[in-house]
Amino acid sequence: MTDDHFPSLNTSTPKPDGAPTIPPRGADLAREALAQARARTAAKRKAAGRTGVAGRNGAAGQRRRWSGAGPDQRDPKPLGATLKVWLKDSSVGADLDKANLLGRWPDIVGPEIAAHCDPSDLVDGELTLIAESTAWATQLRMMSPQIMGKIASAIGPNVVTKIRARGPSSPSWRFGTLHVPGRGPRDTYG
Repeated sequence: MTDDHFPSLNTSTPKPDGAPTIPPRGADLAREALAQARARTAAKRKAAGRTGVAGRNGAAGQRRRWSGAGPDQRDPKPLGATLKVWLKDSSVGADLDKANLLGRWPDIVGPEIAAHCDPSDLVDGELTLIAESTAWATQLRMMSPQIMGKIASAIGPNVVTKIRARGPSSPSWRFGTLHVPGRGPRDTYG
């Protein structure tokens, strides 16, 4: 069968001398499409006022393929710097700060303060301390700026933004299933 039987497939146009031209196929079509895409991209860059890759490196017409003696974005980074960026971007850093603070508490605040209070929790920058007595809880509230300064110098700034000091909890006088309503014993504990 010839192309005359399928007029929709006969896309060739005759040349002025009368000989039909062969339509582009395969690789020729791909080359034309690539050339058109490159032309559109170049026009968009020119309209946006951007230059090609060679223009960014300073040497017109040459593309830099090696990093050279100076620092470059492609240079390997130290593992410590990479881990710091990862910890800052993820939520793991807050857990590590909390573990660091609770684990090193006597070293950070000193043996005098650590002997009279224990850190309970660190949530959203608020450190909860449990004091051995109500007098020490009051003392810790007054010393909170100095304690926060020690924590900032040991662990880092803005790890602890607020300190809440609580006294010891009083014992429960409720034994068994029966209970009489009332105030109960009125003694101070601590």
